[in-house]
Amino acid sequence: MNYRKTLILSGLLIGPTLWAGGNIQTPNASTAPVKSVSWIDTVGFSYGQSKDNIDIYRLTFRKDFERRWWETDTGYLSGYWEGSLNYWNGYGDHNYGVALSPVFAYYFNTSNTFKPYLEAGIGASLWSETRMGPRDLSTHFLFEDRIGTGVRIGNWDLSFRYMHYSNASIKKPNDGIDIFIGSVSYRF
Repeated sequence: MNYRKTLILSGLLIGPTLWAGGNIQTPNASTAPVKSVSWIDTVGFSYGQSKDNIDIYRLTFRKDFERRWWETDTGYLSGYWEGSLNYWNGYGDHNYGVALSPVFAYYFNTSNTFKPYLEAGIGASLWSETRMGPRDLSTHFLFEDRIGTGVRIGNWDLSFRYMHYSNASIKKPNDGIDIFIGSVSYRF
């Protein structure tokens, strides 16, 4: 394994991640925190499936960035950190993983109780196995990419997203896995 390449890719991931959690000032930035409760402010459950019927289960823990950027009458950019415990079941195989992802979200200003959004993020994950049936993932380390949409209704958050896991060709073969997944979360 080329550890230099892994280190460079990790740096490319960690740099923007640290930047996202910092105090970024823009002309329309709000300097007051959006909300602060604790180091976790949302818990959730997700279920999805790959195109070849691998079942995906995720238990998620979130923390909002507590910052808003480029705020306009239409909406604002913000986001959250998401940690997850993952379980994949397919082809008679089981795979357990943990992941951490910074997720950027654009929230549309509709009301305080109904807030639709679009999201995207790239994170890192570690897995117990490198194979799922015929899929050879090659490494225990995989990137976790996502794009999705959702809505916050009161304290509830409903979302649907496309997620992709792969090692970004750090090692071949890089079969990866593509998932469509729905989530229900609760903010406290």
